[in-house]
Order: sequence, then C-alpha cells, then structure tokens
Amino acid sequence: MSKDTEVDMKDVELNDMDQEKQPMTGGAANGDAGSPTGTEKNGSVKVKIPEETQTKFTGLSKEELLTVAGTPGWVRTRWALLILFWLGWLGMLAGAVAIIVQAPRCKDIPAMNWWNYGPLYQIGNVQAFSESQNLKGVEDKIDRLSQLKVKGLVIGPIHVAPLDNLVSLNFEEISSDAGNLEQFKGLITAAHKKSIKVILDLTPNYLGRGPWFANVNVTNVAERLKSALVFWLNQGVDGIQLSGVERVASVVPSLWADIRAIVQNGTEGKRRILIGVTEKPSAVEVSELLNSTGVDLLLSGALRSKSMTATDRAQTVQQLLSSHNQTQLAWNIGDRKEGHLATLVGTDMVNFNQMLLLTLPGTPVFNYGDEIALADADTKSPKMLWDSLEDEETNGTAKEEKEQRVSCRSFFKTLSELRGKERSLQHGDYIPLFNSTSALAYLRQWDQSGRYVAAFNWGSDAVTLQLAHPDLPAQAVVQVSTDEVNLAPDRTVALSELVLGAGQAVLLQFPYMA
Repeated sequence: MSKDTEVDMKDVELNDMDQEKQPMTGGAANGDAGSPTGTEKNGSVKVKIPEETQTKFTGLSKEELLTVAGTPGWVRTRWALLILFWLGWLGMLAGAVAIIVQAPRCKDIPAMNWWNYGPLYQIGNVQAFSESQNLKGVEDKIDRLSQLKVKGLVIGPIHVAPLDNLVSLNFEEISSDAGNLEQFKGLITAAHKKSIKVILDLTPNYLGRGPWFANVNVTNVAERLKSALVFWLNQGVDGIQLSGVERVASVVPSLWADIRAIVQNGTEGKRRILIGVTEKPSAVEVSELLNSTGVDLLLSGALRSKSMTATDRAQTVQQLLSSHNQTQLAWNIGDRKEGHLATLVGTDMVNFNQMLLLTLPGTPVFNYGDEIALADADTKSPKMLWDSLEDEETNGTAKEEKEQRVSCRSFFKTLSELRGKERSLQHGDYIPLFNSTSALAYLRQWDQSGRYVAAFNWGSDAVTLQLAHPDLPAQAVVQVSTDEVNLAPDRTVALSELVLGAGQAVLLQFPYMA
C-alpha cells in the first residue's frame, strides 16, 4: 500500500471518531490566536474571575446618633412608646386588682383543737389489745394505729382500784396487770412521734358499782384525784377522761372547778382535753351536761338506742348543733362499758355506722376493734385480732373471716383519711337534706372546698331519695359506699333519684360551684 493511501485512511478514521474523543489541539494547530501562548495543553481551560468589591458598614457615629435622636420625629416616637408602656402596665395592674376584688373571699378557718381533726380510739382493756397484754404491747401497735389516722388514744383506766375498795384506791400506781410506769412513758413517746395524743382514763372506781363510789365519798375521791392529775400530766399525758362527771360536778362543784382548771389550763400551744362520759341518752340531757360540766367532749348514749328511727337521729344531731359548736360534740355508739360496735348494731351494719360517725359534725370516738367489726363474746373486752393479707390460712372459713376483717379495716381507713383531710368533713356546715323513719341524708360543705353528701337507709327495703337544695348539683360522684355493686366508687349518680338498698350507706362528692 502506498504512503498516500495510508494517510487517507488515517484521516477517515479521525473523522469517524466522536467529537468528544478527538484530541484537542488548542487553536494553534488551526492558526487560532485565541490562546495567549498558543501552547495550552489539551483539555485545559483558564478562566479569569474578577475580584468582588466588599463594602464595610460603619454605622452612625456618636455625634450623628445624637443629632438624629434630637429630631422632633424621634422625640415624638419615644414619648409615644413610653406612654404606651405605662398604659399597658397600668392596664395589667387594674386587671389584677379587679380579679382580686371580684374573686370570692375564702372564709376564715374556725378555731379548732387537735381532737377535732380526726377520730379518738379507746383502749379500755390493755391486756386484751395486744399479744404482749400490757402497755408495751400497745406501743408496739402504734404504727398500725397511725395508719388509721387516729388523733388520740384513750388508755385505761389502768390505775390500782380494787372493786368498790376506796381504801386501796391509788390513782398514781399502774396495775401490774397493765404494765408499769416506764412502759406507759414509752407509749407516750412513741405515740407523740406519730402525732397521736394520749388520754388517760382516771375514772376512780372503774371496776365497781359506781364510778365515784358512794355520794358520801365523792369529796374525798375528788381531793385525791386533784394531786393525781398533776402527777399524770407531768408524765406527758394530753388529757383525762372521767365517767360519771354529772355526779362530781353537782355534789362538789368547787372541787370539780379545780379539776377542770388543772386539766384544761395547759401551757400555750399544748391544749389538753377533758372528756366526760355519761349514760344519759337524750339530746336535751347531753346538752345540759355539756353546759353544766364544762368538759371539752362528752361521750353519751345519744345515738346508741336500737329503737331510734332515722328521724330521731336527725333530731338528736340538730338539737345538739343548735345549742353547741360542733367542736364540742362527740359521736360514739360503743365504749368500754357498753361494748363494741359490732355487738350493738350488728356485724353487717358496722361499715354503715362507721360512715355515720365519721361524717357527722363533731369528733368520732371508737372502741378498739371497731375498725375490724370485733364483737363482744363473754366479755365487753374481747381479745383484739391482728391480721394481714400475707398470713397463710389453710382453713377456708378462717381465711374468709380474715379477709372480711381486712376489708372492714380498709373501709374505716378510707373514711378516716377523708375525715382528716377534707375541710367540709372536718368543720364544714351541716345541712339536712332528707329524713324519714328509715332514711337520712345531709350535706357537709365548707367555703370553696369539695362538698359531700352522706345518705343512709336503716330500713329493710330500698328507698329512692329525691335530694334537692340550692347548693346541690344534678349529679355527684360516689366516694365510699357499703354497696359496691350498685354504688361503686367513682360512679356518677343523679341526686334527684338516689337509690339506696336496704341497710346501705353512701358518701358522694361534688366540687364547689361559684
């Protein structure tokens, strides 16, 4: 093949190549003078980007600012902004004042004593109360009592007092059956650590026929009691309980005045309580004794009679409230002498009566074991039963009875907690809503606190209560109920058609409405 033919074939091959694959020769090969040197390498391109000019902001000088600030326009603007600021501030202040003025003022809390804030718990027989059968055993149970939110323990009587034996009476010596002075002081210390007060029952002849022996002995006994009161108060007790106060107050009024002064004139900030006990059953007699004896609280049989109707109970409460402040009233059914709640009202009505005592206006007082429906057997001082759900039980009946006691205690604890923290239940107004021979309902309310309606049916048939009052809403919520099937907690019910089964009670709550 000739050289000319070879050259032609190479030219064709170059022409057939894609434009992108053909070698770049710059423009020098074609005589292009676009390149400054005419020797640029294949694929190399130089681009010259002009430098940007940066402008520096210096702002106004001090002299320029002062000049501008003094112009009329800026002066008017500043004054306008200042006036707007103060107008806005004054508007907010006026709004706050208007809210404060228009808001309803809270009522002042009434003067109350420590015993008005929760239930008192009577332990009339120390030996029956604990496994240790003495005062140390009571101390060991303080934590359990604290869980019930009790505010005071009424202990004894525990002093030496042989049956109807005035000569051997010794107020200042603890019976060996109950323990000793060191144990008693230990109990006081333990109770105080849990904010529980200790009241000592010093009824003179507590095992005999009459609490103050015969009338001819009252003066002698009252004189001896005075020195004993000083002794026990110095040991740290927070109050004294005495049965048969009407006798000593009427027979030796001057000595009774001394007894009152010793107990009630405590140091400032340490108010001590004097509790009287009477067998009088009527509201009129209880009211007269409260006035004549001057005791702080009076335990009585005002709610004890089984023949009382719901109307009778409503009248009793209303009569006492009409003559006395609720801080002076105590509500009890059982006691050391009369026995336990379960025996007096029936086991199935214990929770019912717990609710009654813990929601009435006044101080509720219970006998030991009332929280578990402990019943009297051959004695008014049955052995206390201590249970826990963790205990193993092999006997089905025993296990069921234990669960019933635990449930009863839980019911009591729930009510006692409400009584201790809700102002409407602590010191709220008492407003009757309904009463008949078998049913009773009332409202407890205080200022802007939550309100409570308590309703009870003693009858053997269900009743429908049509509750109406200007302070009542259409509905309320169940807080605690003895009938957890038809009136389960947190259920909303209509107050105009409140159905209560036979022997049932319910505590309802609704909020304050402005």
